[in-house]
Amino acid sequence: MRMAPPKPSLEMLRGLTDENVLRALMTHPRLTRAEIAAHTGISKPTISDSVQRLTAAGLLADTGERTAGRGRVGTYYALAPDTGTALVAAITPYGVRAEAVDAHGTVREQAHIPLGRSDGPERAAAALAGAAADLGSRTPGALRTAVVSAADPVDRTTGRLVQLPDAPFLVGELDPPALLAPHVRGTVLVDNDVNWAARAERDHGCAAGVDDFVYLHLGQGLGCAVVNDGQVRRGHHGLAGEIAHLYTVGPDDTAMHFTDVFAALGLRHPHSTAIDTETLVARLTAAGEQARRLRTVLARAVTGVLAAAVSLTDPSMIVIGGEWGTQHAITATVAEHFARTPRPVPVTAAVLTSPALDGARTRAVEELRSLIVRAAGRRN
Repeated sequence: MRMAPPKPSLEMLRGLTDENVLRALMTHPRLTRAEIAAHTGISKPTISDSVQRLTAAGLLADTGERTAGRGRVGTYYALAPDTGTALVAAITPYGVRAEAVDAHGTVREQAHIPLGRSDGPERAAAALAGAAADLGSRTPGALRTAVVSAADPVDRTTGRLVQLPDAPFLVGELDPPALLAPHVRGTVLVDNDVNWAARAERDHGCAAGVDDFVYLHLGQGLGCAVVNDGQVRRGHHGLAGEIAHLYTVGPDDTAMHFTDVFAALGLRHPHSTAIDTETLVARLTAAGEQARRLRTVLARAVTGVLAAAVSLTDPSMIVIGGEWGTQHAITATVAEHFARTPRPVPVTAAVLTSPALDGARTRAVEELRSLIVRAAGRRN
């Protein structure tokens, strides 16, 4: 005889109700108990008990606002102001941009500390820690978690930045988790900016709903993110997608590293492997035969990289982002050349303005919401 499954415990039922209430108030700034019941489909008496528990635990607060009109007056509740925020930080060649974002996804405070390409790891470390300290002092509650986007390879185990040979940005082996530990209460998540950009385009950009694609970043640095089955594949060390040293076709039809194509064209900054994007864009968009030839040379080099990526990952589309990658002149020429390869797939330009920060922010909000829900569970 088949036995009936055990009934859920009272603690479990309370926990599920509390999670539903909290998540309703994470997607709406304020709600009455009746509105929470309508959104969750849970009875009003059960919602009232949950609101009372969560208010006593310091997770919800009476906003002081009341419903107007006839009938019974309702009290508006919201997440308590001191439930904390998440730190979102982007380490770029131009500086550290940081935000304190709440569980609604609202940016509460911002900070920006400029950096130069040759400032080095000590200056970058001071900028990241300084931005976190500044935001922590200006936002209510603690910085409960942090998500960092870095314009460098990231070791997936430690969260440290990895200094590869000829890397364009000289930040050294920066250790964001250690730097942020004095300022952030919980976990610090770190990933490469191209991976965060790919996640953002997958969530609400040109690759929305696409499970298998390659995101190619063409900016001061060269990078690639591989998305398979809806997930960014980071590799054993977190270094998947480091394409700068892939062999491709150069300006004189000889094989050379992808990054060396730009050196051969005089498009790298002195004493650096960082691409001079201002000069590149000016030459790309100029009129005349020289601009057309440059577009052709770059498109052939990019196509060689994409052909390798397609052979290895079997994507359904290619997304091209970055300061010069989204220029229509280059995207269209790459698509034209790539269409002649044995395994062409559609090529499109990325559409988000700040995709790396967008992707990191989305993850930070998810992490913060989970922390708040777990805090409620510990009180049941």
